[in-house]
Amino acid sequence: MARVYDRDVPNKDLNRESEESSSGYNHVGKEVKSHTHTFYQVLIDSRDCPYVRTQTEAVTFLGNQDNSRSLYAIPGLDYVAHEDIIPYTTTEKQPIAHELFEKFLMYDPEKDPPFSSRETLRAWQERNHPWLELSDVHKETTEDIRVTVIPFYMGQRWRYCIRLENLGESTVQLRERHWRIFSLSGQLETVRGRGVVGQEPILSKAQPAFQYSSHVSLQSPCGHMWGTFTMERDNGVSFECRIPPFSLESK
Repeated sequence: MARVYDRDVPNKDLNRESEESSSGYNHVGKEVKSHTHTFYQVLIDSRDCPYVRTQTEAVTFLGNQDNSRSLYAIPGLDYVAHEDIIPYTTTEKQPIAHELFEKFLMYDPEKDPPFSSRETLRAWQERNHPWLELSDVHKETTEDIRVTVIPFYMGQRWRYCIRLENLGESTVQLRERHWRIFSLSGQLETVRGRGVVGQEPILSKAQPAFQYSSHVSLQSPCGHMWGTFTMERDNGVSFECRIPPFSLESK
């Protein structure tokens, strides 16, 4: 379960009570109430990887052996909201091509569903849940471009996953990023750059989504981030797409 902070809800006037309540304003002066939603950790089918615009090793964690600061990646793992799940029935013993599938799940045709977790999966979840478990999800839409942010605390730094979705008809391209990173020690950092993770992704009707992960460190145990993406339309007109503010908390 995750707390979803959807900054579009008050804009759509779907929850007038949340606008009138005084239970917590963030630093941009707009109150956002959270709503609880179900999210799942999922394995990405390796046959889909060439067609999915996301990093296949986007889920990372820090090694803790001898206080190591090494960064490790878990291939083919992602997070999906319940409303994005499309159920289907399979007769295959291994319906997903993923190196961890058979290690994590056991096939039993007599059961419905015919898969159950192995002890390997339970042990893996117990060992890794501190840096894999999500708690907060932040969403905001600007001119039909929805930005979703999911932050994770990794022990010495934070990982944040960004998903961009084009909900409109016209094609746009991400040209620049502009971040503001505030540490509770009082430090405010500004980061600007071309594109994201070395790319300037195009969001079109045919390929409306792009997802990536990155990392950030702070000089204090907590802080927050916010910013904008500069998006360019086919006609050359640019606009600033807001990145919803999100907290970075050590826990």
